[in-house]
Parts: sequence; C-alpha cells; structure tokens
Amino acid sequence: MNSADRQAMTNNMSLCVLIPTYNNGKTLGRVLEATLAQCPQLLVVNDGSSDDTADILERFADRIVTVSYEKNRGKGYALRRGLEEAARLGFTHVITLDSDGQHFPEDIPLFVEAAQNHPEALVVGIRDLQAENMPEGNSFANRFSNFWFHLQTGIQLPDTQTGYRLYPLRGLPSLRCLGNRYGAELMLLVRAAWKRVPLLPVAVRVHYPPKGERVSHFKPFADFFRISLLNAGLTLTALLFVWPVKFFRKIGGRHD
Repeated sequence: MNSADRQAMTNNMSLCVLIPTYNNGKTLGRVLEATLAQCPQLLVVNDGSSDDTADILERFADRIVTVSYEKNRGKGYALRRGLEEAARLGFTHVITLDSDGQHFPEDIPLFVEAAQNHPEALVVGIRDLQAENMPEGNSFANRFSNFWFHLQTGIQLPDTQTGYRLYPLRGLPSLRCLGNRYGAELMLLVRAAWKRVPLLPVAVRVHYPPKGERVSHFKPFADFFRISLLNAGLTLTALLFVWPVKFFRKIGGRHD
C-alpha cells in the first residue's frame, strides 16, 4: 500500500492516531516521526510529563494536535481525554499506540485495512508474547488477563493487554466509566464486548527497547492489585447481569 492509498483510506474513515505519553522523552521523537509517516492526523496527550516531552512536542507543533496538563493523571485518564478530543474534532476512528517504542507505527496500515473491511469493529493488535526482550511478567499478566476476559465475555482473545488498538468511536461504551490507570484499557475492551462491538484481532510486531531507553510506568504490585480488583468486579457483573441477560435473550429467541 503506497502513501497515497493510505492517505485516501485515512481521509475516508476520518481516522487519527492517539499517543498518550508520560516521561518517554528518549523514544517519543522517533515514535512521532514514524507515526506521521503513516498517518498525518496525530493527537498526543502529554500526561503531566516532567522530562523534555514538552520540548519534543514543541518541535512537532505545526504537525500534531496536543492536549497537555501539568499533573500526571494516569494512562486511563490520558486515553479518555484523547478519545474525547478526537470525537470533538470529528474523527470516527482512533488508533492508539504507546510512546515507549514497543509498537511499530509501520503496522498502522494493518489496522486501517481491517477497519475498512469491518468499520464497526474494535481492532486489537495481537503481540507475539515470545518476542525478544518481552518482559517475563508481561506474558504472565497477559495470560491471567486473557483468562478473566474469556470468563467475563465468552470471547477468547490472545492479547487483552495490548495498547495498540483501533477504536470505532461511535460504537464505544461511555468513557465516563473508565478509571485513570492501566485498567482503563481492559475496562473499555470488556464493556465494548458486552455492548456487542465486534472484536477483530490483527497480528502486530512488538519491540522492547533495552533498559535505560524504554521507561515503563507500570507498578507491578500496585497496578496488578488494581487490575485484579477490576477483574473481580467485572466478573461479578458478568455473572449477575451480563450472562443472565444473554441467557434470557437466547431462550426468548433473540441473538447477539
């Protein structure tokens, strides 16, 4: 797919790329350059960064839209602010990717093509969890999350923790339900499944830069504990409300 074809597809879909960022100054500049080479509509949320992020964004000021605020609020909050801003600007679809260098912006055409064929779908980038430099804890956390996601929705998805996704804004559940931290992406995925938004997996590449270059803000104990509590709440909701509703729809002759 050449750049002209990508531009036509992007314009037809009213699509932008959203990058939430917090203190990823070492990787942010090249992520922005690589992303702009794939999609000219780029929205960055500066989640209260205290490094040189603001200076980097200033260099791109004439090419990107930036949302900034002084206090760090968490990835979930930044994601919600970015999706709300994208909707306000009139975009219909938003691709989200991380600023730490793990995602390949060159894979954006995979999401665009999937959305062109399935415009109502939430397209989920599936990483190779055996990739080089993949943190061992990430693989365990993802398997753990996948198990609970299947229990909550009945859907088997190989990667429920990826931040590389394409969201159809018109089909999403209310963003007001999202928390401020990492669990927001899981919450959005589960509630989209409950709302019967089609989930479409696409294989993407992943790269974890060496220590000292990539900055991760995931706090293994605290964030895993929060996500565990979130999964417990989502599972209880599924057992008490979602699955009974599906059961009565089925016996009543209605199908999802």
